[in-house]
Amino acid sequence: MAVVSVVLSVMLAAIFAVLGVAKVLRQPSLVSRTEKLGFSVREIQGIGALEVAGAAGLVGGFFWPPLGIAAAIGLTALLIGAAVSHARAGDGVKDVAPPVWLALISVAAAVTAIVSA
Repeated sequence: MAVVSVVLSVMLAAIFAVLGVAKVLRQPSLVSRTEKLGFSVREIQGIGALEVAGAAGLVGGFFWPPLGIAAAIGLTALLIGAAVSHARAGDGVKDVAPPVWLALISVAAAVTAIVSA
């Protein structure tokens, strides 16, 4: 596996493991920000579970590349949904930009994993 693919996957896995666990455990600041988008606490926990699963899939991709590719694609879809949710809520660039950047990094992780597979 290419070094770039490993670096991107590790970085994304670390970010989404932390964010996902915080949402699953209902960390107050994340819950309050996400509730503003119209999500219930239960839905926020579901999003967190998807983020943790994505992080685990990225790590699993080191052993079975198709899993890492699927995880990166899944996180990309999740992040596009996050960006759209922020935009619909009328949030500014400072709230829309992070999921867009992470989506681009997720796409890069998927592409580099495909190329190096």
